Amino acid sequence: MTAVPAEAGKSSFDLIDREAFFAALPLGSVRRALDLGCGVGNYTLPLAAHLPPGATVHGVDLWEEGVGRLLRAAGERGLGNVTAHAGDLARLEAVPDAAVDLALMATILHDLAERGEAPGALAEAARVLRPGGWLAVVEFKKIPTERGPPVAIRLSPLDLAALAAPAGFAERGVVDLGPSVYLALFEREPGG
Repeated sequence: MTAVPAEAGKSSFDLIDREAFFAALPLGSVRRALDLGCGVGNYTLPLAAHLPPGATVHGVDLWEEGVGRLLRAAGERGLGNVTAHAGDLARLEAVPDAAVDLALMATILHDLAERGEAPGALAEAARVLRPGGWLAVVEFKKIPTERGPPVAIRLSPLDLAALAAPAGFAERGVVDLGPSVYLALFEREPGG
């Protein structure tokens, strides 16, 4: 993994309504969470702090330097429930089938869709999520905003639902997280 993805180092975490975000996530029954496209951990580290006692979060990102920075930050904060590795989101070999309760994709799915990689990443998310597990997707609204990707590659909630359905995900709600971003929640359907 020597190539640095074009989106490396960018995060939407400072744009979201954090209270609304964490209130919307079904964290009460989460034992294992997965942050897909974790980067330096802008979402991973706060998520780890919001999980129930004994729960873990694992980050995966193509950007090796970002993963290293995430692991150092977790160590500095004493977050023993955080692990991460560099890897392809469409090949999560280190994560067993149905082992995850919650998978997060924060403002990365539009990039994956633009590169034609969204179906593979969503299929892998479905594989590692237990039936009834949750996929939380943060995306930029499909409107012009000061920050974020070009409007042409942004994904509306309808776009997300169309991408997620073939992988066995059913939309369970959309939450406004501020002027630029929203959260869409999907449940992995049994047999999906």
